[in-house]
Amino acid sequence: MTIANRLLFGFMVGVLLMVSLGIYALGQIREVRDEMTIIVTRDLSVYRELTHIRANENDLVARRLAILAHYYAHDFETAPAVLEDAIAGWDEKARGADSLLAGVLSRAEEAGRLARSDDQREMFNTVASQLRDISTQFQMDTHGAAMLFQAIRAGNDAGVREQASRIDSREQSIDLLVGRAASLLDHGVQVAETQGAASYDYSRRSLAIGMGGAVVVALIVTFWTRRSIMEPISSIMHVMERVGQGDLATRAKVGGMGEDRDEVARLAAGLNRMIDGLREIARQSGEVTQNLDAAVAEIRASTQQQAASVEEQFAAVQETAATVDEITHSGAQISKRAREVISSAEVIVHSSASGLEAVEETARAMAHTHDGAEAVASNIVALSERTEAISEIIASVNDLSERSHLLALNAAIEAAAAGEHGRSFAVVAAEMKILADQSRDATQNVRAILGDIQRGINTSVMLTEEAVKRVSAGKERTDIAYRTIERMTGGIEEGVHAFQQIVASTNQQQIGIEQVMTALQSIRQASQQTSAGTRNLEVSASNLGKLSKQLLTISARYRT
Repeated sequence: MTIANRLLFGFMVGVLLMVSLGIYALGQIREVRDEMTIIVTRDLSVYRELTHIRANENDLVARRLAILAHYYAHDFETAPAVLEDAIAGWDEKARGADSLLAGVLSRAEEAGRLARSDDQREMFNTVASQLRDISTQFQMDTHGAAMLFQAIRAGNDAGVREQASRIDSREQSIDLLVGRAASLLDHGVQVAETQGAASYDYSRRSLAIGMGGAVVVALIVTFWTRRSIMEPISSIMHVMERVGQGDLATRAKVGGMGEDRDEVARLAAGLNRMIDGLREIARQSGEVTQNLDAAVAEIRASTQQQAASVEEQFAAVQETAATVDEITHSGAQISKRAREVISSAEVIVHSSASGLEAVEETARAMAHTHDGAEAVASNIVALSERTEAISEIIASVNDLSERSHLLALNAAIEAAAAGEHGRSFAVVAAEMKILADQSRDATQNVRAILGDIQRGINTSVMLTEEAVKRVSAGKERTDIAYRTIERMTGGIEEGVHAFQQIVASTNQQQIGIEQVMTALQSIRQASQQTSAGTRNLEVSASNLGKLSKQLLTISARYRT
């Protein structure tokens, strides 16, 4: 996996964790909201309709008592139409109360079927049973009222008192049943509120656990990414330091095979190839230098022998011819040796050029690595800017939650001012305040998570910049190696020029020997010239010996 893919993998893991937590939090908020909605739209509506039933029952009682009062006052004897109007009004009110009771019973039965818990189901079934009893009592009360009104029309005082007594008893039973049903509903609302609070606590705990797990996973991914990138780079830097100290036996560890290699593995492979090239150059340089040292020793021996021959020329002219032959033979050997050394030096120069090309390729690879690391740093900085944009959105959401909190507070004040009629509105205002607080807490948590992500991104930027600096340091070391090999090549070329001078000197010596052979009378002058040339040749051989020792010292610095 490449470095870019590793960074992308770490980022995607963080994003997926954030999205998962957000989806889970929204689900929990929706569940709590649904429970509160059920309390407001179902439980409280049934409770309000029970209150309306009690109010209708009280209205019917008041109408019936008014009819009885007019009856005992004998008002209907002079105005029988008033009695019929009052009875018609009572009947209409009774039909409305019966319809309202049937609707409440239907909603209570439906709530029992749709209840989420056994306690709520049992409570609504009990309320439905109470409502059926109320309906039965109300039907009997309606029938008794019809008989009462019939007795009033007939002027039957005994029948009126009997039916009025029975109706009073049934109305007390109805009032008692309505009170029990209201108590059950009130208890059910309290149970539902308790369950909603429990659901909220569970959601908060589970969300906290999920956030903790997400942080742990994000830390694990971050440390894995850092380790997978920094350990190979540290190993390569250690190998480069050892190579800079002259240890060419070290090797960089290459991970992966073929296409599976990442940028660091390819850099390590290139470094190993460069070390192999340097090792080969050092080996060849050592061999050539040793050959050069041996050749210099032979040259010095030859010059000393030539000097002895010149001294002998002054002692015995007869031996001049033989000495000249020996000098000619020695000069041919010197020329041959010099040509061999020049050929070897040219091979060394060619190998040095190959080494320079390998070092240049390594420098270009490190430059590409440097550019890639800078591109990664730029992408991480862009990611940091997007995270700041998300923080601004979170700030807007937090401002919205603060406004919702103020709106809920104003609604609670208005509900308190409304008194008994604003109780249900007060419950809604309280729930709005709770939801606003939850939104504010959620935005604060998300803001904290974004802060952690921002700090992680800043750390990644610092690490990437450090990697860029280390790659730059590696490039500088590669440039130093390039200059060192270039200096070695220049020194070898100077050696080639020195050998060419030796060949030229040998040729000049041959010319002098030919002059000695043609004119023995000028042998003294030729001997002096030969002696001077021999001294120059000895100085050149001494200089060449020093150069050979310097090359041996440089080659010994690189341990193969």
